[in-house]
Amino acid sequence: MAINSVGLDSSVYGDYTTPTEDVKDKTSLSNDDFMKLLLTELQYQDPTEPTDTEQILTQTSQLATLEATDNTNKALADLAASLSASNDFSTIAAIGKTADLGSNAIGHDKGSTTSFEVYFPDAIAEGTVEILDGDGNVVSTMPVEENSAGVYQFDWDGTLSDGTSAESGLYYVTASYTNSTGEAKTTRMGAYPIESVRFDNGSTLVKLGSNYVPLENVKEVY
Repeated sequence: MAINSVGLDSSVYGDYTTPTEDVKDKTSLSNDDFMKLLLTELQYQDPTEPTDTEQILTQTSQLATLEATDNTNKALADLAASLSASNDFSTIAAIGKTADLGSNAIGHDKGSTTSFEVYFPDAIAEGTVEILDGDGNVVSTMPVEENSAGVYQFDWDGTLSDGTSAESGLYYVTASYTNSTGEAKTTRMGAYPIESVRFDNGSTLVKLGSNYVPLENVKEVY
């Protein structure tokens, strides 16, 4: 026996879906509600004791105040939406510029491989990526091959210059290189060109390298 949505035999009663109705919010009164109340009050007032004129004026004034407040709230909501859209377009205008996350630190776990990305603004003739400890000492280096400008990923297995394994902790990444015209250049992890902008559930994300990063994590755009 087939049972419909309300628990009855559908072969007898047919399919039935409980009707849904739009339920109005009764927790607050609108301008129209106040106007209806005022007109109803005037309609059913005692002719021998009519509503005091001053009281009617007071109620009318309250109605006007309510309407003005509603209009102000709507205007503020429209303004907020407009400002939000303006901010979104401002972020889009940043595409192609460089975003700095304010840090070139990587967290490394002993015995594991740590991956990171470095942006080279110029074509690379040759270069070296340096891993520094917390005191600013270079503890490991990685060669950079000839390549065009762009963002490149590096994998550090934690091996230090003396052949031992790096302890777990924070390390810092910089790079020195020579560009195609022979000029000495430096760069570091943490600064990347903004490739695109994505809006996701009210959050603004910018694509830096291979990752999307929340806009609030960006410290500087130039």
